[in-house]
Amino acid sequence: MYPPMVNRELPESQIPRRVNRTAGRNINKSHGKITWCYFLVDGIPRNGVLGSKKTMSQNNTASQLVLKGTTTIGVVCKDGVILASDTRVTMGFFIAHKFGKKVYKIDDHLGMTIAGTVADAQRVVDILTANAQLYKIDKNRPMPVSAAARLVANLLFSARYLPLATQVLLGGMDDTGPHVYNLDPFGSLTEEKSVSTGSGSPIAYGILEDKYREGMTIAELLPTVVKAVNAAMKRDVASGNSYNITVIDKKGYRELSDEEKSKLLKAGS
Repeated sequence: MYPPMVNRELPESQIPRRVNRTAGRNINKSHGKITWCYFLVDGIPRNGVLGSKKTMSQNNTASQLVLKGTTTIGVVCKDGVILASDTRVTMGFFIAHKFGKKVYKIDDHLGMTIAGTVADAQRVVDILTANAQLYKIDKNRPMPVSAAARLVANLLFSARYLPLATQVLLGGMDDTGPHVYNLDPFGSLTEEKSVSTGSGSPIAYGILEDKYREGMTIAELLPTVVKAVNAAMKRDVASGNSYNITVIDKKGYRELSDEEKSKLLKAGS
């Protein structure tokens, strides 16, 4: 007879790890070498049992964290993509930062919004940014939006037992046109035409569902997106202070100025 399975902590040296490897040429051409960039991800829980109560508790916590702050929006337009978010950063009922950055530039053709735990989200942003640059150096062309989304999905899925508590929207333009992808903390990946995340998303959806139509241009949709973010800021206590709007089209990545946002808010009201 085999001895019964015991739920015990594994020594640090015995914990399996999953390593993602991405190739990129050394920028210093005098070396003439190919260098490798490794991103280490803990893929196995620290207790040796995958179905333990501790793991289930961690998964539930990750799901709840995504719903405790932020409003982010991503929409696909005929001629590009719009990404938007509020700027309030909260810690429970405390406003930790009034003008936090939640829309990040990954490359000239690619951007990402974040919701959830800031540290986890910033780690995902840093890893994707590094890989996008390595891809451009190695392939001599920008990383496709779908490839960037799949990389983030693989990263989140590999850490699913100790999840990165973040939900991101990835949007951009490539040779196949404009795209927006929605990713949850466990690596689920869906392509969307109009999507919102965070605690203010139900309010933002009320406006997006009413006003959004496929085939609309960036100029036509900007007032709607601004109105949706502004409405969420007024009714959701974890969203507020200000908002950021980013446009990605054939000309590249561009953040709207305060003057442009004010004009759009008046036009949408």
